[in-house]
Amino acid sequence: MEAFLDAKKAGKLRYIDFTGHKDPHIHLHMIQVADAHGFSFDTVQMPLNVMDAHFRSFEKMVLPELVKRNIGVLGMKSMGDHAILESKTVTPIECLHYAMSLPTSVVITGVDSDKILEQAFEAVRTFHPLSHQQISMLLSRTAKAAAEGQYELFKTTQHFDSTALHPEWLGGESQRTKQLTGSA
Repeated sequence: MEAFLDAKKAGKLRYIDFTGHKDPHIHLHMIQVADAHGFSFDTVQMPLNVMDAHFRSFEKMVLPELVKRNIGVLGMKSMGDHAILESKTVTPIECLHYAMSLPTSVVITGVDSDKILEQAFEAVRTFHPLSHQQISMLLSRTAKAAAEGQYELFKTTQHFDSTALHPEWLGGESQRTKQLTGSA
């Protein structure tokens, strides 16, 4: 962290943030640890989508804390790497409009084709913040599908967890885990 702070002081970077997608408790812990050391993050990146509101919710647990602290919010996984669309409960534009209606600094959407880029442009062209009634309708449509996190694989599986495949990246965490679990 000292290197980041030195780089910021030297004008080599403007913002210091962190990201994650597994569990909002981890984000809250990061903020608490930063507080304990007299540090405040500039931005935080996390999943914000129509399914998140129902399961291990970053929107409910972390977003209010970031807004209260005036920390920039980078919303990601508005379509859960397309898995949310597989639920057949919402459209891509609804997903983007929902995320854009939250108090975010930016909504990040992956663009891997001209079609997806046009979809993002369409979402921006047609965007008006959703009303409380529109949000309630979207959340009621997604509630059943979202209840167990099956469309938010980044929360419920290791598919998106590079460190699960490379525990050595955690700098000794794998050894500590072995000690705690009693495995060799």
